Amino acid sequence: MAATQIPVVVLESSNGRRAMPVLGFGTASNNLEPEVLIEAVLEAIKLGYSHFDTASIYGSEQTLGEAVAKAISLGLIASRDELFITSKLWCNDAHPDLVIPALKKSLQNLQMAYLDLYLIHWPISGKPGKLVYPLTEEDLVPLDLKGVWATMEESHRLGLTKFVGVSNFSSKKIENLLSLATIPPSVNQVEISPYWQQKKLIDFCKDNGVVVTAFSPLGGSGTSWGSSHVMESKVLQEIAEARGKSIAQICIRWVYQAGATVTVKSYNKERLKHNVQVFDWELTEEDVLAHVLSKGREGTKGKNGVCGACHLTDEERERCAS
Repeated sequence: MAATQIPVVVLESSNGRRAMPVLGFGTASNNLEPEVLIEAVLEAIKLGYSHFDTASIYGSEQTLGEAVAKAISLGLIASRDELFITSKLWCNDAHPDLVIPALKKSLQNLQMAYLDLYLIHWPISGKPGKLVYPLTEEDLVPLDLKGVWATMEESHRLGLTKFVGVSNFSSKKIENLLSLATIPPSVNQVEISPYWQQKKLIDFCKDNGVVVTAFSPLGGSGTSWGSSHVMESKVLQEIAEARGKSIAQICIRWVYQAGATVTVKSYNKERLKHNVQVFDWELTEEDVLAHVLSKGREGTKGKNGVCGACHLTDEERERCAS
């Protein structure tokens, strides 16, 4: 299969413009053998993927860096500059004096001189020290958002990252951040799927020049915080059968048509191939409306428009979303 030309969105900052592919390869996975991830990354590059998403808490930065180095040695890419690499600041490092050391540690893991995008992983802060997941109430401390963001901006000015952004931020959190930022966030990465639609958040971010990237477009099936509702949806199955597509392809296309970019996670060659085959066809208004009227939700999962990926209690989620 020839490499697919994945569409891009253009991010802009004082460091210039950069094209970000709208489909990224996610690397969050528990107990994944490094060799499996390396081979999947190499296969993904052959298929046309060039946006790779990692995080300090995933434990995949070093392996991703090894995969990129191997891709260069094999001649699949000429240099790291052909890729778009995203990583994230974990909560225990979400302190003004720890942002740049944490970013430099990520770069060391990746064996890279810069990131394309660096995100605050959650709008909460944990006690400094060892990275902890999942977080408990005892781990949480007040987040100095102004101080942390100022240091994120400094990392951008130092050239350690081309762009800065956030993850799991509600509209209210984004609004607060925009009021104090000199460099606004380029991206907000949040959970979105046909069952967790986040339309108001997507619209708010669009109105304020923030690109939304969706994770878990298939509903997080198989995770401790997700569900199988999306993959077991009869409506989505009917649409998929009528279109000659998989449910996964329907979900990825749905998110893309909803106005968001998306990161998907698969280490299976065939699924990697299928996931990029979503840009030469469209869902009809009838397809979209059928699902909205059936089961799709505007954003009622948990409380206050935050997902369950961090295992927070209701009280902690309240703090996260407020």
